[in-house]
Amino acid sequence: MRYAYFPLSGFLSLVMEVTPCPKLEVGMVGREGMLGAELSLGVAHAPFHVLVQGAGSALRIGSEALSAEMAASAVLRTTLQRYLGVTTAQLATSTTCLFRHAPSARLARWLLMSQDRARAALFPVTPAFLAYMLGLQPSGVTATIADLRRRGLIDLRGEALRVIDRPGLEATACACYRADGANYAHHLGL
Repeated sequence: MRYAYFPLSGFLSLVMEVTPCPKLEVGMVGREGMLGAELSLGVAHAPFHVLVQGAGSALRIGSEALSAEMAASAVLRTTLQRYLGVTTAQLATSTTCLFRHAPSARLARWLLMSQDRARAALFPVTPAFLAYMLGLQPSGVTATIADLRRRGLIDLRGEALRVIDRPGLEATACACYRADGANYAHHLGL
């Protein structure tokens, strides 16, 4: 990595790829964070690929300039260390969620996290894309979407998914969504 990025709008998915396994989303970055947090540790290689989910803009800084700014600013250094801690917790939560929670709770969590970062109720997605993000079989995602639609929480038309009932989606989401939110609030004041 030669640059760190600070999204101003839009959001990114952090995707792991371990051949021959399918790719899997393990985290998200939006306005609350940065892409390239590893640079704050002096590590110039990220263990994941990045997928732009919502178009937007970002500020960019070179790795050497970031190192110089961190050396000059204890506040920046502390903030980036806290963010790295929050990101590490999000990665751990995503892993736990993958193995412990039902597909409907995981999809609800993903939609809420996406909505938090995109600040929009409408997402351009397909069932195949959601299967990719959640590590599910396409048939499992189709059944999960049908369940959430039947309950009046979301609507899917073509390649556009709309959140209709956010409080209902929050009630459906697993505890991982609330844990991530509490972690961001506690460590970053978000």
